[in-house]
Amino acid sequence: MTILIAHLGPSGTFAEAAALRYSTWLNQQTQQETTLCPYPSIAQTMQAVAQGQADLAVVPVENSIEGSVTTTLDTLWQCDTLQIQQALVLPISHAFITRAQTIDAVETVYSHPQALAQCHQWLEKFLPAAQIISTNSTAEALQYLDDNLTAGAIASQRAAQLYNLPVLACPINDHPDNCTRFWVLGLQPSPGGNCTSLAFTVHDVPGALLKPLQVFAQQNINLSKIESRPTKKSLGDYLFFVDLEADARQTNVQAALKELVEQTATLKVFGSYTILPT
Repeated sequence: MTILIAHLGPSGTFAEAAALRYSTWLNQQTQQETTLCPYPSIAQTMQAVAQGQADLAVVPVENSIEGSVTTTLDTLWQCDTLQIQQALVLPISHAFITRAQTIDAVETVYSHPQALAQCHQWLEKFLPAAQIISTNSTAEALQYLDDNLTAGAIASQRAAQLYNLPVLACPINDHPDNCTRFWVLGLQPSPGGNCTSLAFTVHDVPGALLKPLQVFAQQNINLSKIESRPTKKSLGDYLFFVDLEADARQTNVQAALKELVEQTATLKVFGSYTILPT
């Protein structure tokens, strides 16, 4: 049976590179064939799995420079049937791609908002007057370069090679150790591992957030991340995403989750998983 893996497209995105890496690892582990399926947005990538159009989705969740990919977190909260199967970290190196002969000829720059933010200092230094336009993906940005000698795009060197486009500068990301963590999502129960991700909302009372955090402390569970996101219901109403350095099958984690049900308004556990070695 061929496993369908959804990712943000078109070909040449960093999400596709992560999906290719995961596909290679999966094939080595299971000998199963995989087919990559590009989607025009992160939300549609995840919804494809939730609706049974694909078996797995590989989506970015956190960048070392710009932090969390909020679309991924918000969609995971909404599509709460999805479970994290695996995580992987991909080094990210951005290239400036253009048909312009010189940097001074560039008037417009296209790319995904994350890529633009990761190259903000470079853009401020070399193209302070350029118009910045966001696209759904780094690879999609390249379509604006056809027959346009005043447009530039930020994408990967691999994308430039795929579409036979010239690279004017690389790398241009503001920090050399730029990397992005991706999640592999599916409908199957998570396999277990030393990382657990969950999210919850709290009751609107004093100390509402402190009590869930005390539960983890009392069970000697280390948190590697906590982040708030608006519930989109009303101003000042938040939900909280938490990453634990533990497996949900451990006795102390089970005890903590049982108590969390009492201390939160809504609790969603997205699974325990491992991070593929780089």
